Amino acid sequence: MKKLLAVLAVLVVFAFANKGDEIKYLALGDSYTIGTAIGKQNAYPVLLVDSMKKGIPNFYADLDVIAENGWTTRDLLNGIAKENPKGPYDMVSLLIGVNNQYQHLSKSQYKTEFTQLLEKSIALAGGKKENVFVISIPDYGVCTVAVENMKSISPDIDAFNEINKSVAEEYNVSYVDITEISRTAKGNESLIASDGLHFSSKMHELWVREIMSEYLLERF
Repeated sequence: MKKLLAVLAVLVVFAFANKGDEIKYLALGDSYTIGTAIGKQNAYPVLLVDSMKKGIPNFYADLDVIAENGWTTRDLLNGIAKENPKGPYDMVSLLIGVNNQYQHLSKSQYKTEFTQLLEKSIALAGGKKENVFVISIPDYGVCTVAVENMKSISPDIDAFNEINKSVAEEYNVSYVDITEISRTAKGNESLIASDGLHFSSKMHELWVREIMSEYLLERF
């Protein structure tokens, strides 16, 4: 896997290097984005930047993260308003919704607020939709402390993902599906974090590989 990531990193960074040696990346999200239970250095935004840095000397990526454990779409909207990030960004990722599902918030509210978040993401990318990608919600139902309720959690995660995917398609924004990858953690403790509810750094590495192959390489 590490060899494959290295090859992907070289190709992706070469594409960015044609633009210059610095990019700005904004990661919007929740516990997955900040690496709850594993630390932010082991979460996908930092791992993605690290992989991109490996491809060329003196390449620099400026990473901004707006995310907190437990955040819903409404919380993320409030967080963006509070932080007031300054674009334009070369990349903006959006992964949000697991806490809407966990708190049994309505899907209509999720669609409305997710749409607002995607519009903000596009604006922060300088209006360039190609600079934005949506990441699907992982399925925590396979995790140790939730697996007994997997039969009810997993279909609900799918329903929320149908919403965010449809909104992404409506706005012509790239969509990276990591949900099925997350489900490979069922019965595999190496892919689950120590708290039994989140995913390990090894799983985040799998997500990075998917982001690089399905978004970055397709983009360039």
